[in-house]
Amino acid sequence: MMTYPTTITLIGATGLVGGELLSILSQIAEVKNIKAVTRRPLGKIPARTENIVMNLDQMEGQVDALKAEVFVCCLGTTIKTAGSQEAFRKVDYEYVMSFARVAEKVGAKKFLVVSAMGADANSSIFYNRTKGEMERDLKALNIPQIEIFQPSLILGDRKEHRSGEAFAQKLSPLLNPLLVGPLKKYRAIEATTIAKAMTIAILDFHPGRHTYRSDKIQNIVDETAKLRPK
Repeated sequence: MMTYPTTITLIGATGLVGGELLSILSQIAEVKNIKAVTRRPLGKIPARTENIVMNLDQMEGQVDALKAEVFVCCLGTTIKTAGSQEAFRKVDYEYVMSFARVAEKVGAKKFLVVSAMGADANSSIFYNRTKGEMERDLKALNIPQIEIFQPSLILGDRKEHRSGEAFAQKLSPLLNPLLVGPLKKYRAIEATTIAKAMTIAILDFHPGRHTYRSDKIQNIVDETAKLRPK
């Protein structure tokens, strides 16, 4: 069922996926207000967007300022960028869960988050375990609809340089066609495609907990495109 939320609170708008998503949402006339939560002021602020600059450690004390029908979390870093496992967990677990608890407190209808392929609360790999614990604890909250996006390698022009990802991006045009059948979920995917799939999920109210890997994210966008009148 397609619905149009009047208010959306988005965190992570300065990142690759978050920036693409903010651009798309600002062009949907039915979306009346977007609250973009950032640690530093945005440069250019899109239409119908309110930039809320705050210390993310204080989010749970700013419930009224963040109130919205839909909450979207595009926060994410790497252990290398964060500087330590503890700093990484602070962003990818603690801030995500603080944001989600605010959504629960204000009675948000849905919560969307960008996680990662391989997320597993029981994993021996710290990165995957942190993502998995976040997903597990998020699903336990009292929010009617929770949408979890688990992309493989995300393609796009990042503001920060990640040497390993840059090399993998160059290889992806060669590797993606080789990943077929059950291996499709490992295909690299464009940030714009993820943002489009998230937009579709924002506008489609279907309660429950839903998880999408790269192949499903791509399918959501492709199938929706087929349904559009020519």
